[in-house]
Amino acid sequence: MNILFVCTGNTCRSPMAEAILSAKQGDKIEARSAGIYAGIEPLTKNAQTVLVQQGISFDHMSNPLDIESLKWAELILTMTHSHKMTVLQVYPEAATKIYTIAEFADGSTKDISDPYGGSLALYKKTFDELQSLIDKIIVKLT
Repeated sequence: MNILFVCTGNTCRSPMAEAILSAKQGDKIEARSAGIYAGIEPLTKNAQTVLVQQGISFDHMSNPLDIESLKWAELILTMTHSHKMTVLQVYPEAATKIYTIAEFADGSTKDISDPYGGSLALYKKTFDELQSLIDKIIVKLT
């Protein structure tokens, strides 16, 4: 299965989600990530530090969301309801395969807060939230 994680700039939340799922699933599920307003930037230092602390090796440069990524994805998981609505406005054809990550994982309406510019502890909290949701997604898909 091909899963695309989407956030704003693709330097924190969605790449951490991609890294977590890739580390847990290997070749069973292919994960990618993109940002609605992404330029070309590396993973933030704190996101990289948290991943290293968790034993996850991940090399990343941000990717702008595009139609090819949306076509590739069988499932699109956004970090917030606002991200979901923004994607649907531009790409209404994605409606049958787009959810917020929390909505798909456990039916909740919780958004994943953006840790950008925050402390290492805030990034770790975001990582823990993502990891918990991704564990639920793996159970749901297997």
